[in-house]
Amino acid sequence: MEFRNIAIIAHVDHGKTTLVDAMLKQAKALSRHDAEGERIMDSNDLERERGITILAKNTAVEWGGVKINIVDTPGHADFGGEVERALSMVDGVLLLVDAAEGPMPQTRFVLKKAIEAHLKPIVVINKVDKRDARPDEVLNETFDLMAELGASNEQLDFPYLYAVGREGAAWLGSQPKPDLSDLFETILKHIPAPHIEQGAFQLRVANLDYSAYLGKIAIGKVHRGTIRKGQTVLILGEHDNREAKVVAAFTHKGLERLEVDEVTPGDIVAIAGMEGVEIGDTLTAKEAPEALPRLAVDEPTVSITLTPNTSPFAGKEGKFVTSRQIRERLMKELETNVALRVIEVTPDTFELHGRGELHLSVLLETMRREGFEFSVGQPSVLLKEMDGQVQEPYEYLVVDVPEAKFGPVMESLGARKAQMVHMDQGDGRVRADFIIPARALFGFRTHFLSITGGEGIMSHNFHGYGPHVGGLETRTTGSAVAMEAGVAYAYSLYRLQERISFFIDPGTEVYVGMIVGENSRDNDLNVNVNINKKLTNIRAAGSDENIRLIPPRKFTLEEALEFLAPDELLEVTPKSLRLRKRVLDPAGRKRAEAV
Repeated sequence: MEFRNIAIIAHVDHGKTTLVDAMLKQAKALSRHDAEGERIMDSNDLERERGITILAKNTAVEWGGVKINIVDTPGHADFGGEVERALSMVDGVLLLVDAAEGPMPQTRFVLKKAIEAHLKPIVVINKVDKRDARPDEVLNETFDLMAELGASNEQLDFPYLYAVGREGAAWLGSQPKPDLSDLFETILKHIPAPHIEQGAFQLRVANLDYSAYLGKIAIGKVHRGTIRKGQTVLILGEHDNREAKVVAAFTHKGLERLEVDEVTPGDIVAIAGMEGVEIGDTLTAKEAPEALPRLAVDEPTVSITLTPNTSPFAGKEGKFVTSRQIRERLMKELETNVALRVIEVTPDTFELHGRGELHLSVLLETMRREGFEFSVGQPSVLLKEMDGQVQEPYEYLVVDVPEAKFGPVMESLGARKAQMVHMDQGDGRVRADFIIPARALFGFRTHFLSITGGEGIMSHNFHGYGPHVGGLETRTTGSAVAMEAGVAYAYSLYRLQERISFFIDPGTEVYVGMIVGENSRDNDLNVNVNINKKLTNIRAAGSDENIRLIPPRKFTLEEALEFLAPDELLEVTPKSLRLRKRVLDPAGRKRAEAV
């Protein structure tokens, strides 16, 4: 059978997963049960809740007697490690661009990776049914972006289609069609078949899975040769080599893995029984141990410190609370998360290095749901020394805001040392591109939504390293810190809410040093939220005024991380997110400030 291996790449929410759904349904690659779902490829809970793809996943369809292996990739730059692995298995990419938004920062990121890998692109201008769609302009912007990123003449001579992914329609030219037949035919015509060398079996591991029955499963594209169930292969690792027996071999069809007796060159397959294998290793025949180049992954740019929970409420809600259990979980994560680094600073302190806040917060949220309890500190950027100068990471930021709100956005970004590189104006909105220090964006998203009244859109991705800009003021408010342990009363919250934006409801248990709200001024404020109104049997006219409380702010894990100051921690448990001071005792904090 002939093969075509293709990855679908795009910015977040430009419609990759929805288009893959339609391809699977129209190629009749799904069972009746699976065909009824939406965003079928987003299989884990976090992906479904957030509406984004986090893990690259494999599927396959047959069209015209040719098997098309499809890899659905994440659109967010924080999951770039997944994108890089996916692109190592394919020979072409399907680039989706929103017909209204055009190329966005993550489009730039994933497209740059595809161009560097010399992959042939097919461009799909998606969502052309939108009221503000501008497909022809977006096509020109996409061409300009490819040229700017150094695409070859062959890559610039790309075929393009228009699509409405939600309705399962894509077409060449100006005449709409009701199905995806043009898209499938374009893939068969323009994406090259995998180059297959002659020789013994060779496969580079691009992904891992695990089965309680079959052991570790290695996923990758067969570069050459074949292998059968029961044969022994050689795993060429980064530091050592070992033998492993093929327990089972699988190929993909729809959402299923089909067991096969023998794998075929050019196909993307899964091989079970590969104990000790790591991403980037090469599986080879014993008689021809030749390693393929290891996968190169971009270096992390953000770090966060993780420790066991030490608050007065420690151990009440979590199932796994010790440093040993946390360490085992982090080591397990390293096996599949190639963009993550874990440094053991002390037996109780772990420094996590990742591609961005979202990359790290998804890991923390996953651990939380598994029953882990821990504390994390404020995220910080990883600095580099280059040519005798300290350099820091910069982000390429795009904002799209109403004209009336652009002034406050510019003022805020100016204070954060952002440099504007491009601006477009029209239809009452402004779209501007900035280059900004990565640490200046910590806590900016919440502030941005506030100053734009929720009408602004922002996205960013890693731009590169540049000169260190010195001190940055990213938070202009202080914290309201509980000075007594107990239960919060509505009476206390009501008396304080003019000065404090609270994070807790009446009836919430608090401890000394727990952050209960945000002070409107830039200093921290110790408050007592445990005072209740004294009750007597004497009533005076008008003394019982109604208590009307402003609803408290409820943080997601990312928002809580953005809020943290250097002397604060986020307590993460399966049921709660609590902000606290590192030093809980108010007198201890005063002494620390004096030093």
